[in-house]
Amino acid sequence: MQAEPLRRLSAGLRRAGGGLLDLLLPPRCLGCEAEVAVQGTLCPACFGGLSVITAPFCARCGVPFAHAAQAGTEEGTCPRCRNRPPAFREARAALRYDEGAKRLILPFKHGDRTHLALPLARQMARAGAGLLARADLVAPVPVHWRRLIGRRYDQAALLAQAIGRIAGRPVVPDLLRRTRRTPPLGQKGAAERAATVEGAFALPRRGHALVAGRQVLLVDDVMTSGATADACARVLVAAGAAGVDVLAAARVPDPRLGDG
Repeated sequence: MQAEPLRRLSAGLRRAGGGLLDLLLPPRCLGCEAEVAVQGTLCPACFGGLSVITAPFCARCGVPFAHAAQAGTEEGTCPRCRNRPPAFREARAALRYDEGAKRLILPFKHGDRTHLALPLARQMARAGAGLLARADLVAPVPVHWRRLIGRRYDQAALLAQAIGRIAGRPVVPDLLRRTRRTPPLGQKGAAERAATVEGAFALPRRGHALVAGRQVLLVDDVMTSGATADACARVLVAAGAAGVDVLAAARVPDPRLGDG
């Protein structure tokens, strides 16, 4: 049989198999389990509840602004980046970390719903298209081995792998390692966050050859103050990376920016 008929037959079988699966297991919303038309999508309510990050936002760390005047300077950066510029060049995130985003990210991070990596990665690839265009390699922000044992999977590594496939970029899942377990940073201020993660990341010996002169894209699930990404970027820059960018699924807004 010739190649074209074979291709058509294969495609037909896949469609038939997918249709049968939908009959047996109707497609469910990724966020709330309501029935949807297509597997791997959101229902209108959950989709409408997502806050996609669009301009205005900090040109450096990607934190969303309430309005454009908050940029304050021609560089378009937030006060935190002006006071203490991070080691990474740019950071971007797909979603504002609010209740809508939590309905996807928390089950992905803590509820074994690893299939959410791909739809989140698609959103991230859209938000970070410019970063991906110049990336030579993609690597996740590492998790400590003790936490990995408890969770059984590394959510940042899953996102990095999915993004690498989407963008056609090589992924190095173990490029960085976390040398010590750090406490949760949620309730800490920016200075305390930076102190907590200082020296918590390292690059294995083989990693120096991988990053020297190359553009590295770091991937994480949620970016809060940027302290963790900054600590990772400092290690990579010290090892000779030409530049480091950061791409996250969601970004926690800076409460100091408020609405004013």
